[in-house]
Amino acid sequence: MRTLKYREAISEGLVQAMEQDPSIFVTGISVNYSSHVFGTTKEVSERFPDRVITTPAMENALTGICIGAAAMGKRPVIVHDRADFSFLAMDNLINLAAKWKYMYGGNAGSVPIVTRMIIGRGWGQGATHSQAIHSLFGHFPGLAVAMPATPYAAKGVTMAALAADHPTVILEHRSLFEIEGQVPEEPMTEFVPRRLLWLGRDLTIVATSHMVIEALAAQRALSEMNVSVEIINPVWIRPLDGDAILESVRKTGRLLVADVSHELCGFASEVSALVAEKAFSSLKGPIRRLTLPDCPAPVAQSLEEAFYPKASTIVGLVLEMLGRDVPEGLATIDRVDSFKGPY
Repeated sequence: MRTLKYREAISEGLVQAMEQDPSIFVTGISVNYSSHVFGTTKEVSERFPDRVITTPAMENALTGICIGAAAMGKRPVIVHDRADFSFLAMDNLINLAAKWKYMYGGNAGSVPIVTRMIIGRGWGQGATHSQAIHSLFGHFPGLAVAMPATPYAAKGVTMAALAADHPTVILEHRSLFEIEGQVPEEPMTEFVPRRLLWLGRDLTIVATSHMVIEALAAQRALSEMNVSVEIINPVWIRPLDGDAILESVRKTGRLLVADVSHELCGFASEVSALVAEKAFSSLKGPIRRLTLPDCPAPVAQSLEEAFYPKASTIVGLVLEMLGRDVPEGLATIDRVDSFKGPY
C-alpha cells in the first residue's frame, strides 16, 4: 500500500469507479471549478469532462433529476461542498430516494445515488455552514450513511457506495482532507471498514469523523500516563456495527463517545443507548458523551477554539472517568488546524 492524502484517496476511488462503470457521473455546485472540492474531483474532471457537471444552486431540483437518472440506470454522485445545502434537497432525498424500494415493493428498480457532503469547522464557517448532520440521515431506513475518517476508509466508502444498489450519504470533514494514511492501489470493490483502530484495556472510545484523529492524538498522550484506551471508529453510521462496540465495552468496562455533532438526539446518544441496553452489566462507571455545545457554531476563531472538542478534551475526560487527576498544560498535545478555506 502507498501513503495518500484523504482527498487523494477519494479522487482515486472516484476515478477507478468511473473507469469501471460508464453510468457514473458527478454533479453539484463547483465540482469542476478550480478548487475541485478540495481536489477530489480534479482528476475525474480531466479524465471524464463530459461526466462532471457543475450546476447552479438548485439542490432540490438536482436531487430529483438525479433520482430520475438513477431510476433509468445511471449512478449519480451529488456533491454539496457544505452539508447544510442538502437541507434544500431533503424532500427528494428522504421522501423519494430512501423510500423508493419500499413504496414500489422492489418492482421499480433502485435509485443508487451517492451524495457527498462536506461537514465541520474551518475558516469561520459559522452556524449555517459547519453542521454535521449524520444523525438526521441515519434516522431514515433506506439510506446508508458513512463518515470515513481515514484515507483508507475514504476510498473504500466511495467505491462501496458506487457499487451499492441503494442511496448513500457520505459525510467528509473539512479537517480531514490533508490527513495521510495507507491506501491500496487496487480498486476496493469489497470494502470492509477498519472499525478497531487501537487496542486498549482501560476504556473504550467510540469516535466519528474528525474526532477519530483527535482520539488517536489523545491515545498517544494517555499512553505516556500509563492509560490504555481502545478506539473504535464506526465508519458506517447506518448500518451500524454495534457488535464491535459492545465487544470492546465488555472488555474495558468504560465508554466515551466522541462525536462531531450535538448530544441531544445525536449519534453519541444512540451509541450510549445501545451499550446501556445490551452491555450495562459490563460497565464500571457512567457512559460519557463528548459532543459540541448545545448552541450553533460561532464564526470568530477564538470562539471556535473554545467550541470544538480536541485531543486535550478527550484526555481530560478519560482521566476523570478513571478517577485520575487531570494535569495542567494538556493543550500542548492539540493539533494546529491548517485549514485555510474558502470552503
